[in-house]
Amino acid sequence: MSLKKATFVIVVILLIDQISKVYIKTHFQLGEDITVFSWFKIAFIENDGMAWGTKLSDFVSFISDETAKLVLTLFRIVAVTGIAFWLIDVTKKKRSKTLIFAISIIFAGALGNIIDSVFYGVLFNDSVMQVASFLPEEGGYAKVFHGNVVDMLHFPIWSGVLPDNLPLIGGKYFSFFDPVFNVADMAISTGIGILIVFNKKAFEN
Repeated sequence: MSLKKATFVIVVILLIDQISKVYIKTHFQLGEDITVFSWFKIAFIENDGMAWGTKLSDFVSFISDETAKLVLTLFRIVAVTGIAFWLIDVTKKKRSKTLIFAISIIFAGALGNIIDSVFYGVLFNDSVMQVASFLPEEGGYAKVFHGNVVDMLHFPIWSGVLPDNLPLIGGKYFSFFDPVFNVADMAISTGIGILIVFNKKAFEN
């Protein structure tokens, strides 16, 4: 798989990711959701931290949320730069299509979320009790590098009380699948999944 083809894959994923995010940001209020199917909802939330909404400041108590946000965004930029160099290296060495494809979609997903973190704070006003505007006259909701990642895909496939006879968790309410995510997150998870499941094929010489 050539670098040209890998770039095409990256551009397609980025376009789908950013178009979906901009649409949600400019058509939904924060917390608003619509049911598409009983097992699938479009639910607009914003993530200002790491996976599952975790913040760096949750672990490092002596830094502020604002500083933690900046550190996280800069770390993401460094990480995606490393992935870019890795992608260029494996295409030059003509490694397996599986490996190049997996790295490509991981890179696209990481870059998609970085765009939110770096630019969305200055491109949009906030979505609290209102639908956000693109390039508002009063300015955005945050400084550059301090934007929130837009999430919208929710799959509440099943929820209910678990049978009493199950050890430890019996009788408790359980919901699958709670996290809300975006196209970029799907790309990253899929790429990592490919590297794990098809490890031998991906890293074959």
